[in-house]
Amino acid sequence: MVEEPLPTRGELDFRLIELFFFAYREFTADADSILERYGFGRAHHRILHFVNRAPGMTVADLLELLQITKQSLSRVLRQLIDEEFVVQVQGSDDRRQRRLYPTEKGRTLTLELSRAQVRRIDAAFREAAVDDPGRVNDFLLEMSNDRKATRDWFTRQGIGRET
Repeated sequence: MVEEPLPTRGELDFRLIELFFFAYREFTADADSILERYGFGRAHHRILHFVNRAPGMTVADLLELLQITKQSLSRVLRQLIDEEFVVQVQGSDDRRQRRLYPTEKGRTLTLELSRAQVRRIDAAFREAAVDDPGRVNDFLLEMSNDRKATRDWFTRQGIGRET
């Protein structure tokens, strides 16, 4: 039985791991409280976010971007479609393709969720006296840039290193 805690510093810096854990918890909590009113969870939020950022994206593109299984996506997407937050349209070139678009209701909810999260980000920048958010952008880009689908998303959205 080990009774000593892992050291704060040394080979691993547990402080940064804990900062990420708590920052993510609070960042998602703002949206979670809104999602709860609809009986939705974080998977609903992710789908709404990306469908609103890239209307017309295919189900296949969404699966690759989110790195989830078809089964995981199916239930959540079905609920968003049934409750009229998202519509699914057959592809014009390939009839097997399913393209996703937000409805006005889906757009409104996405904006509400995003505004809650942006308030937290802006407040943190102010409190931490971050005068160059581009450096934070660069850091987060490096943390999240391992997968091709993510890099492709960043490229399409014009997200990259600030120059």
